[in-house]
Amino acid sequence: MASKEDILKKYRANVREKFDMPSLDDIKAITYSDPLVQFIRMSESVGGQVLEVAEGRDLNELIRELFPDAKEIASNLPEITIATRNPDTVGRARDLNGTDVGIIRGKFGVAENGCIWIPQQMKEKAVCFISENLVILLPKSQIVNNMHEAYARLSKGGDDTAQFDDYGYGTFISGPSKTADIAQVLVMGAQAARSVTVLLLPE
Repeated sequence: MASKEDILKKYRANVREKFDMPSLDDIKAITYSDPLVQFIRMSESVGGQVLEVAEGRDLNELIRELFPDAKEIASNLPEITIATRNPDTVGRARDLNGTDVGIIRGKFGVAENGCIWIPQQMKEKAVCFISENLVILLPKSQIVNNMHEAYARLSKGGDDTAQFDDYGYGTFISGPSKTADIAQVLVMGAQAARSVTVLLLPE
């Protein structure tokens, strides 16, 4: 099979008319009077759960309350002391199979669609998708209005871009995995987590 570059080269050789990329300068992206409220609304509309964490609340205790039957908890976050697996120290990605709860950190959320930007901050990114239940820690102050602002933030440099460039990987996650392609029956957890809980952390 031809490589990706060979395939793209053939496509480019057969382009008869080229057009400039359209300007995005005049596009007015949607904004919200309260991006945090909109983010919560959108996250819940796509099947996620959002909880605002009170100042001083013990995250380990809260997660145990949310998932009392969880036996395998995966996280590399230093504040998560109840983790039984560390995605930085497992031998291979499939060693995370059977994870009941995965706990990761989000950089910022998007009010427009409830997405959260997750740069790869762990060796095995499979924890983001193989966990039955995913918990995302997100500072409540880090919410942008729309995807235009999100991509502008990623392209400006700073911590977000540095982490993206270092690992070459990042993803937006919004709510649990779901599909209704087959027989129009909604199936949760078809490709990734069955549930996503966003814990909004205080300033």
